[in-house]
Amino acid sequence: MAIPLLMAAFLAAVGRFIPRRVSDALAVLTSAAVTALCIRLMQESVDNPIVYWFGGWFPRKGVAVGISFVIDPIGAGLGALTGVLVTAAFIFSVRYFDALGAMFHVLMLVFLAALCGFGLTGDIFNLFVFFELMSASAFALCGYKSEEPSPLQGAINFGVTNTIGAFLVLTGIALIYGRTGALNLAQMSRGLGTAHDGLVLVAFAFVVCGFFVKAAVIPFHFWLADAHAVAPTPVCILFSGVMVEAGLYAVARVYGSLFAGPLSPHEAKVRALFIGLGVATALVGGAMCFAQRHLKRLLAFSTISHMGLMVMGFGLGSQGGLAGAAVYALGHGLIKASLFLCVGLLLHRFKTVDEIPLRGRGKKLPTLGLLLTLGGLGLSGLPPFGTFLGESSMEEAAEKLGYSWLSWVFAVSAILTGGAVLRAAGRIFLGLGPPEEEVPGVGGETSEKPETAGPHKGLPVSMVAPAAALLLLGLVMAAWPGLRHKADAQAERMRDTAGLAARVLEGTTLAPPILAPPEPLRASAVRGVLVTLGAALLAALTLFRKSLPEAVRRPVAQLVDSGLYPLRELHSGHVGDYVAWLTVGAVGFGSLCALLLR
Repeated sequence: MAIPLLMAAFLAAVGRFIPRRVSDALAVLTSAAVTALCIRLMQESVDNPIVYWFGGWFPRKGVAVGISFVIDPIGAGLGALTGVLVTAAFIFSVRYFDALGAMFHVLMLVFLAALCGFGLTGDIFNLFVFFELMSASAFALCGYKSEEPSPLQGAINFGVTNTIGAFLVLTGIALIYGRTGALNLAQMSRGLGTAHDGLVLVAFAFVVCGFFVKAAVIPFHFWLADAHAVAPTPVCILFSGVMVEAGLYAVARVYGSLFAGPLSPHEAKVRALFIGLGVATALVGGAMCFAQRHLKRLLAFSTISHMGLMVMGFGLGSQGGLAGAAVYALGHGLIKASLFLCVGLLLHRFKTVDEIPLRGRGKKLPTLGLLLTLGGLGLSGLPPFGTFLGESSMEEAAEKLGYSWLSWVFAVSAILTGGAVLRAAGRIFLGLGPPEEEVPGVGGETSEKPETAGPHKGLPVSMVAPAAALLLLGLVMAAWPGLRHKADAQAERMRDTAGLAARVLEGTTLAPPILAPPEPLRASAVRGVLVTLGAALLAALTLFRKSLPEAVRRPVAQLVDSGLYPLRELHSGHVGDYVAWLTVGAVGFGSLCALLLR
């Protein structure tokens, strides 16, 4: 965490006096070094979490005197993923921007440092502080092109809604602090015990709603598409690739440490509450994704849909559900980052990210077309992409708990989001689909401008290589030896609240979890292939809809348009509307908690 902060301070002080290429090189080396260190921390913390007390202020008789880092493979993995994405963003930005000030590097490095601290800390207040440090840099990165009105509006929407979420989290932390007199998660866990009263429920509602704003879970999601539409492409890969996943990680970490014990008598109701939110997020996000023609908005809404899948995995509360959600987050982050870079390449080459004007213009860019198509297949869960591995684990966990119907929700989300990307690939790189005047208005247009002066006749290797490398990582991660078993072991350890508290406060060595071998994925692989075929079929039906009989095409088009109209109206772009829906969501979630968990 100190390395990127120190480099950020150095570049802030001297960045204007040194050549840009030097700043680029220093930023890339810094983020790469952080990635390597986080990977080492993942390896070293596999057997037992690493507990580090700053200044040597060790606990006394179970009371945390100082501040600790509690490092496990999932938290360190979050830092490693962030490092990979920031490194890719820096490399891509070398040719993406004509003029790039050192402040861009500073903000990106602060974001990286904050995410590392967020993933490693064992103190709930520092968890909040690091998340807000990350948010502050994200607000500035979203409005980086401050000379234009759209980025400022998107950054304001982003900042206002997420600041309200921060106040919700802070209020919940204050309530639990008042009850336990502690801020260390392990000590707070022991202080709460199995106490279950109104204060715990209110704190639970505040913390979950606040972090769900960050995670863009419906109805707290409205800021996400606006932020993606106006932020520079290298920034978008951080928003969708790791920031929203960090919001869900915060919920999982705090819930497992503090609220799982007090709410254990209502475990089934808590599961239903989270799964309900996940289903709504997955379906609404998928529908809005398929309705877009602005490619960055399309990918943003697909992120919302996939967050719904991860919320369902976490909501199951089982070892398999948590492990599947963690693996899915990793695969999704890599694939989605690659897709955003592909969209940035389209903007660089053709000066637009609107699917309709791009129709047929990518025929001479087969490499980019291949990358975008493979990314769409990855979003649909095609084996052996990492998304398939995580989704399969979550589906298996759902079946064991009697939620086998969730596999249909996973399938619908994958078909809608994967189909939307495949449709865009077919239109842009093959020239398929009707011309512009025959396409119904289904999404936002864009006035976004490229960051480099044209004309551009080719695609720089330094821009294509990061997109290809991220996609390759998302593809081969499923072949990582023992990934499923290791994820299961860490998820089981994450659920061991008492053991983790003993490790942090007394230094106890934890015994390795005893787990059954993972089941074969043959049936899941077949299902993944069928779902991918469904996504391709949906894309084909959209592109070739003029070939369908009028008696079929017209009623379907009217039904789809009438169903999407209210959703489009809700996403008005007005921050007041978004705050109103955030309030409705917080009140609704709190009311459900009062009714179901009292």
